[in-house]
Amino acid sequence: MKEFVFATNNAHKLSEIRQITGSDLRIISLNDIGFHEEIPETSDTISGNALQKAWYFHDRYNKNCFADDTGLEVDCLDGAPGVYSARYAGEACSFSDNVEKLLKEMGQTENRKARFVTVIALIFEGKPYLFEGVINGSITAGPQGEGGFGYDPVFLPDGYQQTFAEMQATVKNSISHRGLATKKLVEFLITVI
Repeated sequence: MKEFVFATNNAHKLSEIRQITGSDLRIISLNDIGFHEEIPETSDTISGNALQKAWYFHDRYNKNCFADDTGLEVDCLDGAPGVYSARYAGEACSFSDNVEKLLKEMGQTENRKARFVTVIALIFEGKPYLFEGVINGSITAGPQGEGGFGYDPVFLPDGYQQTFAEMQATVKNSISHRGLATKKLVEFLITVI
């Protein structure tokens, strides 16, 4: 089985990716190989950050690897928080800090349309590939549900009655931005492995 390093320090993302890929690939984490440093994210785009993280790791270890970046884009906030989603409320903020700031910024606006975007950057045999997943939805008036992470308690995907935080992980992973991008990654790898 082909082995890939997922260049992330986010245990939630690692768990989701492993659930989505199942037994198709062997996904190892940075922790598995003893890498505990922060990976730079200085690009002003989601795809730029994903590529930066993947190349940063590949250039040091010369292994097939992938990295992702995700942003929540809210219409009434002109696409914010976008590339700054993980640190929207500041560098040392928690998931709940980010959600609280988002809801405060949105206020009582009627236009609550939003979308989650994930870009996975794969460096495979020294070449870069990008895979994007997008899901449209809206932001609820307040947090709902205990599952997931990040903005999941306030993101209601179009066509569903539950936020990502209320859904079973298998349902969320089958429709989510990260799930869609990961499926494209896996489909690509199956053709080249």
